[in-house]
Amino acid sequence: MDSIYGEYEPIMNEVLNDLHQRFNAINEKRRNETGEHFYEHIISRLKSDQSMREKCRRKGLPENTQSALCDLRDAIGLRIVCSFIDDIYDLVALVRQFDGVEIIEEKDYIRHAKPNGYRSYHMILKVHPASAAEMEISEFYVEMQLRTIVMDSWAALDHKMRYKKDIRNQNMIEAELKRCADELAGCDLSMQTIRDLIRQS
Repeated sequence: MDSIYGEYEPIMNEVLNDLHQRFNAINEKRRNETGEHFYEHIISRLKSDQSMREKCRRKGLPENTQSALCDLRDAIGLRIVCSFIDDIYDLVALVRQFDGVEIIEEKDYIRHAKPNGYRSYHMILKVHPASAAEMEISEFYVEMQLRTIVMDSWAALDHKMRYKKDIRNQNMIEAELKRCADELAGCDLSMQTIRDLIRQS
C-alpha cells in the first residue's frame, strides 16, 4: 500500500527540517549571546501511515492525502522542551516572526491547565514551502507543543498510565495525578523565580 502522504512526504520532511534549523539557529544565537538556551531538546515526527489512516477512520474521513494533509492538522509534529516557563513564551514570540509561517491556532494550557492538570502550549502552524508552490497542496500544517521538562515528564507518565485497562480506583488515581501536576507546576514557578533572582544579581 502506498503512503497516504503520496508525493508530499519529501516536502513534509523538508518542512520539518526547515523548522528544526530555524529553532536550532535561534537557540545557538541565544547561547552565544547569553550562555543560556531557549530549549533543551526538540522531538519531531511525521505521523506514521498507519496512525494517520486510523485517525481518518476514527474521524469518518476518506483515507487519502487530502484528508491527511488538509482536513487533519497533525501529520507533522514538533515538541519543544524548555527548562523554564518564560522560555516557552519567548519562543512563541519568535515563531510569530517566522517568514512563510502562519499561526492559525493557539491554546495556552500553561495559564489555563486542562481539568486533569495537563499543561503545555499548543500551536498549529501553517507553512508555505517554496518547493510546493506549484503543487495541488501547497500549505502544510504543523502541530507544535512547547513544554517545560517538568510538564513533559508529567505528561509522559500520565500517558503511560492511561493506556492501562481495568484500573481500580480510577477516580482516586486521576485525583492524585491532578495533585501531582499542580505540585509540579508550583516547582516550575519556583524555578523560574530562582532564575530571575540569579539574573538580577
